Amino acid sequence: MELYKENHLIRLFEGWAAESARSISALPLSGSYREYYRITGEKRTALGVFNPDRKENTAFIEFARHFRAIGLNVPEIYAEEAKNNVYLIEDLGDLTLYAYLTQVYQNGIFPKNLIEVYKKTIAQLPRFQILAGKDLNYNYCYPRASFDKRSMMWDLNYFKYYFLKLAKVNYDEQELEDDFQKFSDYLLQTDCNYFLYRDFQSRNIMLVHGEPYFIDFQGGRKGALQYDIASLLYDAKADIPQHIRNVLLQEYIRQVGQLVNIDEKSFTEYYWGYVLIRIMQAMGSYGFRGFYEKKEHFLRSIPFAIANLNYILNTVTLPVEIPTLWKVLNRIADSPQLKTFQKTPSSLKVTINSFAYKKNIPADTSGNGGGFVFDCRAILNPGRYEKYKTLDGRHPAVIRFLKEETDIDEFMSHVFALVERSVNDYIERKFTSLVVNFGCTGGQHRSVFCAEELSRYLMSKYDVRIELHHTELENM
Repeated sequence: MELYKENHLIRLFEGWAAESARSISALPLSGSYREYYRITGEKRTALGVFNPDRKENTAFIEFARHFRAIGLNVPEIYAEEAKNNVYLIEDLGDLTLYAYLTQVYQNGIFPKNLIEVYKKTIAQLPRFQILAGKDLNYNYCYPRASFDKRSMMWDLNYFKYYFLKLAKVNYDEQELEDDFQKFSDYLLQTDCNYFLYRDFQSRNIMLVHGEPYFIDFQGGRKGALQYDIASLLYDAKADIPQHIRNVLLQEYIRQVGQLVNIDEKSFTEYYWGYVLIRIMQAMGSYGFRGFYEKKEHFLRSIPFAIANLNYILNTVTLPVEIPTLWKVLNRIADSPQLKTFQKTPSSLKVTINSFAYKKNIPADTSGNGGGFVFDCRAILNPGRYEKYKTLDGRHPAVIRFLKEETDIDEFMSHVFALVERSVNDYIERKFTSLVVNFGCTGGQHRSVFCAEELSRYLMSKYDVRIELHHTELENM
């Protein structure tokens, strides 16, 4: 299946770029089931996207074209092939707002330059919500055209079944359902006739030469202004200090006021309700990805979400009677089990090297010793064939050969099992370094492919730092 997707993307790229694809590499998986690949040719590069949900693909593509047409910073759509569920988009690089935040937000200090980046981002948000939303074709929205009562109930029940149930938080089903009904009715009393981006958070904002660009808006639909700014400011792991949130909220209200009349008192009252529903939606996602799918890095977001929840519980009073919901939220805040999850990411760094056995195994510069050395020479060598000699293990043709002509997938399944055992143990024991080496005859084909595969696998499952080195390729 992996090769099937890559073949379609390579063909699409080569048709668009009018040049051969020199390399294709999968990007780390995120919270969705979309798969991204960076494809590079002689002069051009693009991101290839595979997503089996065709309606979601259509929503993204149509929205992106509409947004670009009015000058908003979104990736260009280069090519699409709907029948094979693939499309190509502009490569905006790897620097997200969240990645930038983790670089500069340290020791509890939220620096001025980071505040300025957030202000730039916030200045663009009303352009999506108000200007782009005026003549947007909402028929492309998926799965619904508006964030209406049914949409809200989906989110609230997602929170109930994937967070409360799996975290073993007790509640009365009927009483909680009654409060969900009242809460959603309250939220819908504000103006809900704007474009709601839906997932406006720091991982969906790219920084390109210091300017914010926007991705992952395919879930957009008609809704209230308050939801998106709540998503950005209460993005759990971003952990923005409350006084900075207050400053940024005022900046957003100022920006909106330049486009439409806004009653600040009424806006703010509903804003807190949308902060709360967004927190619950996020917690449902953490429960599904963490408790159900066993992806540990989602569980490490829970303490940040609980901190946000505590602020709401201690400072906000909503003008709607929802006693059972408040009771449940207090149980979450007081849960000893939920307090056991780490609030900080793992400090483990995994260094992955490819190397040539005709030279030496790479030295472990951490000073810890140990780690793994996997000998890839039992796999048939593509370098024996003339057409692969000048290529390396990242090239689509080499990847295709290894997957179709060798048992390398079985080999890697054993590697994954062995390395994963150590990663789990090292994280639990708070170790900081693990080294994994892959060797082959020339350090060009098999070892490079295996190192790339392990890097992708670990990044999709763990919140660890990965350092990837191809020692022979780097010295060419």
